[in-house]
Amino acid sequence: MASVPIIPDSYNHVLAEFECLDPLLSALRLDSSRLKCTCIDVSKRWLALGSSGGGLNLIQKDGWKQRLFLTHKEGAVSRVACCLHDEDYVAVATSQGLVVVWELNQERRGKPERIYVSSEHKGRKVTALCWDTAALRVFVGDHVGKVSAIKINTSKQGKAAAAFVMFPVQIITTVDSRVVQLDYLDGRLLISSLTRTYLCDTERQKFWKIGNKERDGEFGACFFPVGKNSGNQQPLIYCARPGSRMWEVNFDGEVQSTHQFKQLLSSPPLPVVTLRLDPHYTSSSCSPQSLSFPKLLYLTEHCVMTWTERGIYIFLPQSVQVLLWSEVKDIQDIAVYKSELFCLHTNGKVAHLSLLLVDRCIERLIRRGFWTLAARVCCLFQNSVISCKARKNLPLDKLEHLKSQLDASTQPDLVMQLEELISKLEPLDSACSSRRSSISSHESFSVLDSGIYRVISRRGSQSDEDSCSLHSQTFSEDERLKEFPGHQEDEQCFPAHIYVRYNVSHASVTVEADRNETFLPFSIPLSFRSPSPLVSLQAVKESVSSFVRKTTEKIGTLHISPDTRGRQEVKDDEELQELTVNLVATPQEEKELEPQSCQLPEEDHLRDLKAATAEAIAKLQDPLVLLEPQCMRRVLQEWIVYLEGTFGSKEHSASSTKKNPVDKEQSSILEDCTDKGNIDETCVSKIKCENSTDLKGPLDCGFQVSPPCVVEPDVQKDLIELTTLCFELRVFSCGNGDAEESSDGSLLPAASWTLACRFMRSYFFLLDLKRIKQYIITMYATSPNVWETYIAGLKELTCHSPVALAMENEDMLKILKQLHDLGPWDDSPLLLVHAQRLYEKFGETALRPLIKFHPSILPSDIKQLCRNDPAHFLAYLDSLVKSKPEDKRSSLLRSLLQPESVRLDWLCLAVSHDAPQKANTVDAEGNPRPRSHLFTWGYSQLILLLIKLPADFVTKEKMADICKSHGFWPGYLFLCLELDRRLEAFTNIAHLDDLSLLNGEDGSIPETTEEWKFLLHLAKNHSTAFHHHGSQNGNAVSNGSLSCPDCITVENVALLLAKAIGPNRALPLLQECGLTLELSERFTSVCEILRIAEKRQRALIQSMLERCDRFLWSQQA
Repeated sequence: MASVPIIPDSYNHVLAEFECLDPLLSALRLDSSRLKCTCIDVSKRWLALGSSGGGLNLIQKDGWKQRLFLTHKEGAVSRVACCLHDEDYVAVATSQGLVVVWELNQERRGKPERIYVSSEHKGRKVTALCWDTAALRVFVGDHVGKVSAIKINTSKQGKAAAAFVMFPVQIITTVDSRVVQLDYLDGRLLISSLTRTYLCDTERQKFWKIGNKERDGEFGACFFPVGKNSGNQQPLIYCARPGSRMWEVNFDGEVQSTHQFKQLLSSPPLPVVTLRLDPHYTSSSCSPQSLSFPKLLYLTEHCVMTWTERGIYIFLPQSVQVLLWSEVKDIQDIAVYKSELFCLHTNGKVAHLSLLLVDRCIERLIRRGFWTLAARVCCLFQNSVISCKARKNLPLDKLEHLKSQLDASTQPDLVMQLEELISKLEPLDSACSSRRSSISSHESFSVLDSGIYRVISRRGSQSDEDSCSLHSQTFSEDERLKEFPGHQEDEQCFPAHIYVRYNVSHASVTVEADRNETFLPFSIPLSFRSPSPLVSLQAVKESVSSFVRKTTEKIGTLHISPDTRGRQEVKDDEELQELTVNLVATPQEEKELEPQSCQLPEEDHLRDLKAATAEAIAKLQDPLVLLEPQCMRRVLQEWIVYLEGTFGSKEHSASSTKKNPVDKEQSSILEDCTDKGNIDETCVSKIKCENSTDLKGPLDCGFQVSPPCVVEPDVQKDLIELTTLCFELRVFSCGNGDAEESSDGSLLPAASWTLACRFMRSYFFLLDLKRIKQYIITMYATSPNVWETYIAGLKELTCHSPVALAMENEDMLKILKQLHDLGPWDDSPLLLVHAQRLYEKFGETALRPLIKFHPSILPSDIKQLCRNDPAHFLAYLDSLVKSKPEDKRSSLLRSLLQPESVRLDWLCLAVSHDAPQKANTVDAEGNPRPRSHLFTWGYSQLILLLIKLPADFVTKEKMADICKSHGFWPGYLFLCLELDRRLEAFTNIAHLDDLSLLNGEDGSIPETTEEWKFLLHLAKNHSTAFHHHGSQNGNAVSNGSLSCPDCITVENVALLLAKAIGPNRALPLLQECGLTLELSERFTSVCEILRIAEKRQRALIQSMLERCDRFLWSQQA
């Protein structure tokens, strides 16, 4: 028998073709010389085949049934791309350069329809199509290097939206040569051209060139997503390089290393397992291959695939290994989905290959009855079959069954090779051979995913009588565990032939009975034997369950009171006022408080407060009380005494008799001052002094975020309304049962914010957090301590939320996704506190993604979060405005200006950040410097939007003063014209020395004779000053020189005058101003041309009128 080459054990994967698609192509009539397949793509559901006749065949992969046929009159289909995240959409590029996007309407069982046709690349060859991985957006690249993005608006949004909304096409960039490949992942677009690879951040519109060295030819590039167990590691990028090399690039476009595969490709090719040919392998090595990889495709979790005219290559780039390479000739294109490869050949044929482990490939061949091919693959990949990993799918009985299916008379060599392989799996001198032979002679077994060996007895065998039925052996693990209660551990019987394998930290440990006791019945109780595996597993389960139960009870004891546990399950969509988080004392503390009022029945405990609340609500419904703030305060003063007596914390109530010196002194100062009816500077200074000595005292004490006892929903609603009203009217508790009033500014801010913080800490569970937030932003804008106390209360309320717990270890993107999944948030303040945590941890980078949560989070909230760094707020506001279409930005900004006074604050911030130096825009006299309006302002769009919004006259004047003081001249000129300060606008235009500012589009061109005279005098004075300044520097320019056609000169303004009112009217006006001597021959020539043009225009108009007149008379006749 001739020796058969054996493939080395380092190769355990193979490409296999289990079915031929030629019948499918024949049924689609894509196998003729006139009509053939031109492009291919694949998704989870569809196989898309484009044809030279302009048709697109969509075949359902399940059963290979043709489901859809889409026609295109725009030419042959050159490219096709299926949307992987929504398979109802497919993009098609035609030979004429048109890109057609189809909506298949499979969910609604409707007809496919074209939802957009892009002509952006018409007349060019589209070389690459790529879908966004999250949004409905298609990226298109052509042979001249142009890359565009098509954002799709679907009919799922309604017919009205589909009819009236334009589908935008955005030009991403134009690279230096033909686009070879496009790839997209997590907001980044990868563009590979003939010379280099570019990385584009599509959200921030930033571009990077990858690497410094160029190349010449077709080289691909692809993203390499990290696995699920890679933690916070970012995706990688792999770029093909000449000479069988790849660049490994990080997600920011920086080259990390270069991988060389040239020497590794000197190994012989692995055979492709196909039904058409028997697999053959040559062990002789070939020469190293220096290849150019035209495309790179991500395959499964760790592989990158490419191809050349010689074959298919699959790499493990992270470990710099060649998984395999196989000879497959004449490949035009390959489409990949997971481990499936669909190869389009140059002759139009399509092959379906699968990347599989060798043992799984053999198992499939055996299952389909391809005995000879399975045996040949076994013999070629002996090293892989012998390995322990393959034994799960290829147990010994399967190989024996395979051998029994071969014909020994016609295939003696193959049978002998297989017997040799089986003998290697079961050596005769093995200690366990007798046991293995005994099992294999009667039973076959397989390994379940749980690690249990399932042994199936053969019919008629002796073990069939002793073993359990197949049904009983396929119970779930929970059902098996129920059969072994803990008190019978020592006397339990196992079903025969079942062995349990435990996997601990990826290391397999097989738990079996002693080999010397293999044939002892498990039902015999032996004291010296270890407990059985399933009984041990039951014990482990009970131990873990007990630990989890005790830990849960411990946590619940610490955070949830027993009398409210089980009743405080709050739904996510309930109002915030009804949200209760029970953070009460430990069991020991509860025992100490048993004699006190906490254990009293609810009716007795809240009777007085209920009566006082009902009385206060009734009084506040009186219009005479409701419309008079002083009367409302008196009602609330009477009611808050009961609130303090009922819900005042024990620590707080005890402080009425035993206070710390600071609180006691502050209260005495406030009481003395309020008794007098006013507060002088001495009182305020005393309070400030006390606060500065021990400010942490009142701010660091705990919050009462849940009621001490159960409160009925109706009563709680009234309590929330009255408590919130107390905060808004500044009726605060003093801590000793008395009420302290602060009316009409009687309490200055230094004292007011201290009481407000104390009030929030004591009654946080009774506050309407939405109203309180808005009140703090409006009324306590100058008291940051109140906002900090509010945020601290929210943090206390959400300290055990999943988002707060994930904030410690997760990255920002995962936290944002978790917040999005927990939505909708509406306007819940709980989202605000999560945003605060993100900002504290990640800084400015966490603000821009928050625009997705608008209007749940408003700009006023963000301004509070980053009040210490206004530049961060500006970046957020600018991103929020730019995220909307241009026609909706003004309405969005107007809706955000609540109250209206924030317009001036935002304008001041915008003109003072990311702006040019004031010395470069304003001279010493406060006038504009020449051409200073051309400076770049970072927030110019935002500034112009703010000043163009409707506002009253006084606000417009204030905005004009702000623009002038900071030197933002485009906005100042606009406001001057809007405020009808035209002469002032012309004066500043003359200082800016730019004739292009005098245009009729925004009304900046003079309208009257007086304005023209004023402008001419400004031009004369400006030219004189400029000439004098220039002559001193030795570079004087003549007034009529063509070197400054856009400067403010007498001649240029005179020409503008002649064009506006005509040369015949312009000359007398110039003579009246005494400026005719300032004009050159050029002005005379231009005026003469204008006269001729005006004369011809009048003649043309006269001729047209006469013709119209003759036509009308002829019709009347």
